[in-house]
Amino acid sequence: MPKPPAESPKRQALRQRGTLNPRAQAVTDPLFQHRDFFDPDDLVQVKYEMLRRVDTERAAVTDAAQAFGVSRATFYQARADFQDAGLPGLVPEKRGPHGAHKLTPTVLDFVLHQRAADPALTAEALAARIQSRWGVPVHPRSIARALRHHQKKR
Repeated sequence: MPKPPAESPKRQALRQRGTLNPRAQAVTDPLFQHRDFFDPDDLVQVKYEMLRRVDTERAAVTDAAQAFGVSRATFYQARADFQDAGLPGLVPEKRGPHGAHKLTPTVLDFVLHQRAADPALTAEALAARIQSRWGVPVHPRSIARALRHHQKKR
């Protein structure tokens, strides 16, 4: 069975930085068809060119969004991000919550006291106690990770 072709260094760098366009094949704008300077894999470049097309060439938002392989909602979000932060605003941010938002210092303190009183308590049992006391569902793996982190700090 033949080995798949190796990914280019540029694609690897884009993937590593979270800026690889997952819908590069949907970019149909003529500028991006020759891959000389304009690269449909570069999500920041695609978004910037889309915004520029609408702003300077007065293209319709719907047409630009379609040509650049995104939804109208994505266009408007990109425009707002660009207006707020310039080019860095077009770099995708990590999605989802950042950090242990359910394991607040109070909850973590509770976990540590419970574990000190009974070292045999499992993460599952601690999760059940947190749910019972605060009504907050915390995954046992999050508790185990927090306990490991706490032990490393000591």
